[in-house]
Amino acid sequence: MEKGIAITGMGIISSIGNNVEENYSALCAKQHGISFPEILKTRHTNLPVGEIKNSNEVLVKKLKLPENHTFTRAALLACIAGKEAISQAGITETELNETGFISGSSVGGMDKTEEYFQEFAENAEIRRFIKAQHPGFTTGRISDYLKTQGFVTTISTACSSSANAIMLGARMIKAGKLKRVLVGGTDCLTKFTLNGFNSLMILSSENCKPFDEYRNGLNLGEGAAYLVLEADEYLAGKQVLGRITGYGNANDAFHQTASSETGEGAFLAMQKALKSAGISSNKIDYINAHGTATNNNDFSESMAIQRVFGVVIPELSSTKAFTGHTLAAAGAIEAVYSLLSLQNNQIFPNLNFSSKMEKTGIQPVLELTSKNLKYVLSNSFGFGGNCTSLIFSRDEK
Repeated sequence: MEKGIAITGMGIISSIGNNVEENYSALCAKQHGISFPEILKTRHTNLPVGEIKNSNEVLVKKLKLPENHTFTRAALLACIAGKEAISQAGITETELNETGFISGSSVGGMDKTEEYFQEFAENAEIRRFIKAQHPGFTTGRISDYLKTQGFVTTISTACSSSANAIMLGARMIKAGKLKRVLVGGTDCLTKFTLNGFNSLMILSSENCKPFDEYRNGLNLGEGAAYLVLEADEYLAGKQVLGRITGYGNANDAFHQTASSETGEGAFLAMQKALKSAGISSNKIDYINAHGTATNNNDFSESMAIQRVFGVVIPELSSTKAFTGHTLAAAGAIEAVYSLLSLQNNQIFPNLNFSSKMEKTGIQPVLELTSKNLKYVLSNSFGFGGNCTSLIFSRDEK
């Protein structure tokens, strides 16, 4: 059985809260963050989204950035979450010199390039944002602000990006390549992504209903979350919030934007995660499902879960009805929720559910539920068939 990599800090900002405590309170109270766009300037004001109701100006002021900064909205959100994680882990300035940073993003700085696209030719002052189109530029700004001086890289594998960042960080510590690393991801709402998902006809005009027979699409969201991972020999008595015990990634190579009906990629990712953790499927106490509330995803994921677990399926829920689908940030946000579940022995509810899916009969948890938890499986599946599963466990002293 794998002991796992220690997690010593976590930070988050989402539509249900500006920090870990606010997110936890909202999850317990069944308070979702789905509303209509206010900060994102779009004509699609009828489409519900998980928008963080802090303007860029408010975030800039909170972070004390200079007027001519080059921070995109995704970078601003990441700095808030990353700062909280580093603070909780008690990382000193000296330790930051040896702290790596692995960040996932699909949007990157697209919010700024789409905002200024028509003005770049005439306005020299805003040309500093042209480079922001590349997600790596956003990662660089976050790393500069947080002063992480170790290995820095970006992962962009669509909606599994931050889950893959967590997996890579854990693997690098296990291999002795890093002592400590900040891992997670960030994405903000943009017109490009809202229009793109709308063109695929997978956005719901109402609050999304994961795993419901009558689900009709997802709600996009925005947010950021990060974890501090540390090698055991450098813990020096720090509190361990939980451990990353298993991880697996697979690609079903089925379709650019859809999963196979058998859930092959998800099935393989979960299998690999269980194998790397050295545990059998019956050890999993709770599944934080990818659960986007689209017809394709929920059916495919349900099939994959039934293939892995058979007739005895662990309790499961999707928390995306709280936050919306935060794209590249989803895996890290749900990693924080998985750790909160472990710490508090609670399963957070699957909102807006009324009817089981006829083809699979999957029944999610509908109310805040107390249960002794040791292992939590968290799924994150991205466009292009990139599927990642993470297993978090309670720290056993």
